[in-house]
Amino acid sequence: MGKRSAISTAIVLVSLGFAASPSRAQISLVQNFDGRSIYVSAEPPAKAKLATAKPKDIYLPAEQTFLGRKHEAMSLDRNGAEALVKEAAERHRIDPALIRAVIETESGWNAAAVSRKGAVGLMQLVPTTAQRYGVKDLFSPKQNVDAGVRYLKALLERYNGNLELALAAYNAGEGAVDRARGVPAYRETRNYVQRVQDAFYRPGSGRLEGGLFGARRIRKETDTNGRTVFTND
Repeated sequence: MGKRSAISTAIVLVSLGFAASPSRAQISLVQNFDGRSIYVSAEPPAKAKLATAKPKDIYLPAEQTFLGRKHEAMSLDRNGAEALVKEAAERHRIDPALIRAVIETESGWNAAAVSRKGAVGLMQLVPTTAQRYGVKDLFSPKQNVDAGVRYLKALLERYNGNLELALAAYNAGEGAVDRARGVPAYRETRNYVQRVQDAFYRPGSGRLEGGLFGARRIRKETDTNGRTVFTND
């Protein structure tokens, strides 16, 4: 994923052990080659350590708390997730079908999902994006969805409603899209853009007729003079 503002100028290394399966996995916060701090998975797994330093206001729990928050996220059912999508769509005026398509592609509706690159939750946020939108707990489904929708809307506005570019930036980062002056030639990104659009435009997705912004349906009416008039519900 590409939510690419720097968390800190200092190199921070925090290892968090968690049980995703019978074997143990590990997530670390590191600074990559261009100075940006990201979460990565570490192989082979090492013994969990408590955080000795952390970026300001980013939720970096000890192992026990980490597992507890992850377990809490796992308890969210599809109805609960749909309610969060509806609330965020209305709050930020984005077509809920687009949010559903992103969640389906990003996490498969798994609120406890953690990718190998350290993206977390339904909207697969990385800590840099979480900090950018004031998220304190990456495993909070409500905070996760709200921040992901705000970021998606910001990208749609940045690229003047161009859905392909917005989705490419959600996956690969604004910098990659700007450098390519279009969808980057990354197989992962191009597949991602196609998958989200397929989910969004497929029959039965609930896509609104009024476009990506302003989650209101358009109603067609005929006035007393016989003219066709389109109005928002």
